[in-house]
Amino acid sequence: MKFAPPLQQATLIKRYKRFLADLRLADGSEFTAHCANTGKMTGCAEPDFVAFYSTSANLKRKYPHSLELTQNQFQQLICVNTALANKVVEEALQANLITQLSGYEQLQSEVKYGQENSRIDFLLSDSKRPNCYVEVKSVTLLSQDSPLSGQGYFPDAQTLRGQKHIRELIEMVEQGHRAVLLFAVLHEGISHVSAAKHIDEKYAQLLNQAIAVGVEVVAYKAKISAREVTLTENIPFIA
Repeated sequence: MKFAPPLQQATLIKRYKRFLADLRLADGSEFTAHCANTGKMTGCAEPDFVAFYSTSANLKRKYPHSLELTQNQFQQLICVNTALANKVVEEALQANLITQLSGYEQLQSEVKYGQENSRIDFLLSDSKRPNCYVEVKSVTLLSQDSPLSGQGYFPDAQTLRGQKHIRELIEMVEQGHRAVLLFAVLHEGISHVSAAKHIDEKYAQLLNQAIAVGVEVVAYKAKISAREVTLTENIPFIA
């Protein structure tokens, strides 16, 4: 996914009220940007991190600027706009860049399914094989105990919604469909992913149950810059 025009650089002052971030430009001027991220953003939004932002042409927006990327103390770029995860994955699916999910004839998004009133991120289908239900999760939590280890985790906070999604994927497998949990890794410092048992033990337990019945887990890492974010590398998921 390309940023057009390329993102502009600032310094992060603070992120607050979940959806707001104060930024400072090189000339010392400050402004507030929208932050499209409902998570805790642990290790992703510390004061004085480099920040990259976009600017909307929509004059009706209260906050015309949006925080898109940050860069931590190890010079690792992080895509903190979680709304971009599905866009990046959709582009990769359309280009058949995700080997495990290539070759399907039809791609649909936000399709209603399951018994718990859910919408699947992507439904892949064709005439020769079972439907494939793909749930996307954005991964930006790098181990805070060993930040140079490359260990990434999901989730970064307890997630009842995420637990529901795993139950729905299990149901799809039991109905004879294919179900895939796709971790879109949007942090340059992460080289492998695990369930964050220390944060949400129930989620980790459900994920193990899902794997046991046939839900597939795939992790792809993004190449990140102020010009674009693109999934490029299949990395290990370690249960």
